[in-house]
Amino acid sequence: MMRPPPYAGWLERSWYWFYLLFCGLVFFFLIAPILVIIPLSFNAQPYFTFTREMLAFNPEGYSLRWYEDFLSSSSWLRSIRNSFVIAIASTLIATVLGTIAALGLSRSYLPYRNAMMGMLISPMIVPLIISAAGMYFFYSSINLAQTFTGVILAHAALGTPFVIITVTATLVGFDYNLVRAAHSLGASPTRTFFKVIMPLITPGVVSGALFAFITSFDEIVVVLFLAGVEQRTIPREMWSGIREDISPTILAVATMLVVISVLLLVTLELLRRRTERLRGISG
Repeated sequence: MMRPPPYAGWLERSWYWFYLLFCGLVFFFLIAPILVIIPLSFNAQPYFTFTREMLAFNPEGYSLRWYEDFLSSSSWLRSIRNSFVIAIASTLIATVLGTIAALGLSRSYLPYRNAMMGMLISPMIVPLIISAAGMYFFYSSINLAQTFTGVILAHAALGTPFVIITVTATLVGFDYNLVRAAHSLGASPTRTFFKVIMPLITPGVVSGALFAFITSFDEIVVVLFLAGVEQRTIPREMWSGIREDISPTILAVATMLVVISVLLLVTLELLRRRTERLRGISG
């Protein structure tokens, strides 16, 4: 919201400050529960509350013991390795499939385009518990349950709709005269795609890939249904830790996940600004 001009009346100025205050309160309501876990992850005591030493900013009340516990635990290290392997593999599959689907759906002459779009993004609409149960019964019948392949394919199915939406949005207003010009100059369809189309839709592709990566990295419901002991991811390990062995190590892991999420969000914002510059929306 733009700052009111100098000639604005008291009502407009009051509304401006009320709007800022309201947005600040909403932001605080959303972000406060996340920020609380960060200082608690440095608690020297095995508690999920602030100790007297912490409130007094006594150095003895703070420790890195829970981060050391995380880095020295084989189960936690295995879970983080599994999370990255599964997330990266599923993201690659989702990005390829989603980009191809978006290119097809962007064609106005494609028959039943809306119906196909609805079907392809249905994993975002259908309750996750239903999708997880259906995937479990299907993958069990073909012996893919409790395997890395099964979890990767399931996460790819969940991430593909994000890629389709972001790439489709990038293709809105795409000038297909550039494609025709490339063909008229003798470029093959493959060369046209990699030299003309891909450079223009790269921000959307990367944004969709990041969304697919986050979806896979944070997903827990499908993992509960499909993963075995060897396929445990970080969210699955945190779930087990909360139910079986409550330890502030979970807070240390959660803090690191918050840092990763912030870095990904910053990347998305930079890509958004790059897209605007490419389209001439902003200077």
